[in-house]
Amino acid sequence: MNWRAMRAVIRKDLTVVLRSKAVILPIILLPLIMQVILPAVFGAAAYFLPEDSEEVDDLGPLLDAFPEALRAEIESLEPNQLFFMLMTVYTFAPMYLIVPLMTSSVIAADSFVGERERKTLEALLYTPLTDMELIVAKLLTGWIPALVVAVVSFLLYMLVVNAVGWPLIGRLFFPNWTWIVLVFWVAPAVSMLGLGLTVVFSSRVQTFQEAYQLGSMGVLPIVALMLGQIAGLFFLSVVLSLLVGLLLWVVDAILLWFSVQTFQRSELLARM
Repeated sequence: MNWRAMRAVIRKDLTVVLRSKAVILPIILLPLIMQVILPAVFGAAAYFLPEDSEEVDDLGPLLDAFPEALRAEIESLEPNQLFFMLMTVYTFAPMYLIVPLMTSSVIAADSFVGERERKTLEALLYTPLTDMELIVAKLLTGWIPALVVAVVSFLLYMLVVNAVGWPLIGRLFFPNWTWIVLVFWVAPAVSMLGLGLTVVFSSRVQTFQEAYQLGSMGVLPIVALMLGQIAGLFFLSVVLSLLVGLLLWVVDAILLWFSVQTFQRSELLARM
């Protein structure tokens, strides 16, 4: 691996990303909405939740999927405490994964397609980098910022949830071990999934918007996780999170192999 040349590509791409409002704005706004506004809304709803509220009853299927020991622990909470904890700690957990996924996708969408729109693709393709090195450099360009955003978003969410929940719960209760696994095992895999899909598509489409929209299909597994947990089909425990992360890493490896095998510099040059 020619890491020196790869670092040059990564530095150049990150410089372009930091100057692009179309890329930076979603990276900033999405975590603010997901990690600040939503937990604040959950907190406000919990404060004004009547004791016999139907919203708590609607969470019954989710409670039924919990392990017996955990269910016995949280069922002792008051309705507003139970609502806030279920929404912020359990129901919201899969939604957190949207942040690193969308961050990596919006950056990766600017990879090959962005080079074409800026008229710099030809110079990039004539670099001495191998196909593998070029693709890995493009992946790392999106993966590194996605990991930074994922960790910063998690820390921000932790502060907001504990601050809003302190008057309700009376103690620090976030994060739990499931969230630790999500942040440091599943989120990197989800980021790489978005990158793999977007890089594959961005080398084949003509515009940034097309690449971003196609790469965003990686959100479908996250939606499935969220709906399955809300419906009470399963509980996103530590073990399940580890297994989901492992499955995603396998898919990521397959996508990387496919990207290298199908990458054609001559085809990209012909499309310019």
